Amino acid sequence: MSSTLRFETYEDTCRTPDVRGGPHEAETVPGLPRQPVRPAPARRSGHRRRGRYAGRADGVRRLLPRALVVAFLAGGTGAFVAGDKAVELNVDGRTRTLHTFADDVTGLLAEEGVVTGAHDVITPAPGTALGDGDAIEVRHARPLVLTLDGRRREVWTTAHTVEGALRALRVRVEGAYLSAARSRRIGPEGLALDVRTERAVTVLADGRARTLRTNAATVDEAVRQAGITLRGQDTTSVAPGSFPRDGQTVAVLRITDGREVRDELIPYAEERVRDPALTRGTEVVDRPGRPGLRRLTYVRRTVDGVRQKPRPLGSEVVRAPTPQRVRVGTGAPPVSVRGADALDWGALARCESGGRPDALDPSGTYGGLYRLDTPTWRGLGGSGRPEDAPPAEQTYRARKLYVRSGAGAWPHCGRLLRG
Repeated sequence: MSSTLRFETYEDTCRTPDVRGGPHEAETVPGLPRQPVRPAPARRSGHRRRGRYAGRADGVRRLLPRALVVAFLAGGTGAFVAGDKAVELNVDGRTRTLHTFADDVTGLLAEEGVVTGAHDVITPAPGTALGDGDAIEVRHARPLVLTLDGRRREVWTTAHTVEGALRALRVRVEGAYLSAARSRRIGPEGLALDVRTERAVTVLADGRARTLRTNAATVDEAVRQAGITLRGQDTTSVAPGSFPRDGQTVAVLRITDGREVRDELIPYAEERVRDPALTRGTEVVDRPGRPGLRRLTYVRRTVDGVRQKPRPLGSEVVRAPTPQRVRVGTGAPPVSVRGADALDWGALARCESGGRPDALDPSGTYGGLYRLDTPTWRGLGGSGRPEDAPPAEQTYRARKLYVRSGAGAWPHCGRLLRG
């Protein structure tokens, strides 16, 4: 029996818009990641790209749906009909029914020009063999830069809306702040989304504790939501600009600042000038010193009623100190006193002090070789204390005392002066 193959022309009214390139052809938003394209696996040997009639495939598909080919003819046409499969392809929610000679899912997607990436979801998996009546679904992943409670991360989602993506990521949105509406669609280019979930924060202020649920971005904002106003130097126990965590307790510190002024003396210096006109060991104060005055200002801070350690704020010199000027004798002391030089001063010294220039009686009143008190010593022209003067000067001052008062100046030992 002879067989003939007859073609009739039909309008394909079920064809959906071409999805070649898919969402990966869209421009990406700066700052969002791009998905690497899934590499197409090598075709298996014997795979027919578009059936045995690849040369005429486009023309045939335009002229008649393969589902209506009525070529139940003997011979070679039987193999042609047996390889044709009717499948349903769903790409991102757009579904169409088509006929294909592809052996597996990979071949079908390549035949239809559907580009996929590493994060896309394909059901059944690429490489799965195709059968008549199979349904294939492709869901392209979209980049989502998610900042959740202050922590930023990059994820991929096949959801088409903000609400669907958050549900898939198990993010609790009840009471949360969202930078985009839940119903907003996520395009192929992706989306940057800021989410602040509702958290419980306790604020301690003015002796009271207030616990509130908030999606505030900062501690300062949460404190204001609790109805607390910060005034002047008031602050919080944690940084006001930090992110409030769930279960966190924030204390409000009421701060008042005052000033305290103190005056302190500035010691004066001493200027010592050598004077050969004065006997060595003699010092004369030409100009008395005067201490200066410094005024110090401190900040006195009180935190929640507790006074803190004063903090220096500044200082000012109210009066500069005046240095003291002292003339220091460098000249050799005279040793001769008319009418007293020939006396036995060595015997008197041995009797009064045992011959020791630095001797001092138990009361601390009389000192030196000749046991002189300080007023008497200074009345004779000496400076300082007698026990601190050189022995020659002590003898000179004692001779002057003898000329003025006689041997009676030393009631017990004065008799030794004349041997």
